[in-house]
Amino acid sequence: MKFVKIPKERVGAIIGQGGETKRFLESRTGLRINIDAEEGEVSFDETKTEDPLMPLKIMDIVKAIGRGFAPQKAFRLLDDDEYLELIEIDDYVGKSNNALIRVRSRVIGAGGKTRRIIEDLVGVNISVYGDTVGIIGNSVQMPVARKAVDMLLSGSEHATVYKFLERKRAELHIAEMGFEL
Repeated sequence: MKFVKIPKERVGAIIGQGGETKRFLESRTGLRINIDAEEGEVSFDETKTEDPLMPLKIMDIVKAIGRGFAPQKAFRLLDDDEYLELIEIDDYVGKSNNALIRVRSRVIGAGGKTRRIIEDLVGVNISVYGDTVGIIGNSVQMPVARKAVDMLLSGSEHATVYKFLERKRAELHIAEMGFEL
């Protein structure tokens, strides 16, 4: 049995309205998923699948939903070459709650503008939840998005990050068309 612990307030998102999210995940993966709402634990038996990567994909999907992603965005992880990366904001600011709030706000931007710009220019999904920044993207998008978030967390000006993203946008389009850089 594999276990993933998530915040209790995110258990409802894993279950979904009327259990639809859990049912979809079970039908798509072929695995029975057990959810302990009291403890915030999600478990499944990884030996009951033919695909050796499926347990890892389910763990990432559950972690993603637990870290604030909408289930539909987390289901992107079922595809090949889609990955979840969690960046700990504490690694940049320490345990100061004021610094955590300030830096988290830098990544989100006014009205969600900065997060939306990164998502639109790079093609990733980003969730800022608690003391983590979650990124879902493919192997071409992930390094660019990770660098942009790292720049923001390290204190770079927003304009500098936007210029970096604009420079990388052409490279991303070329890579997505199948050409090597």
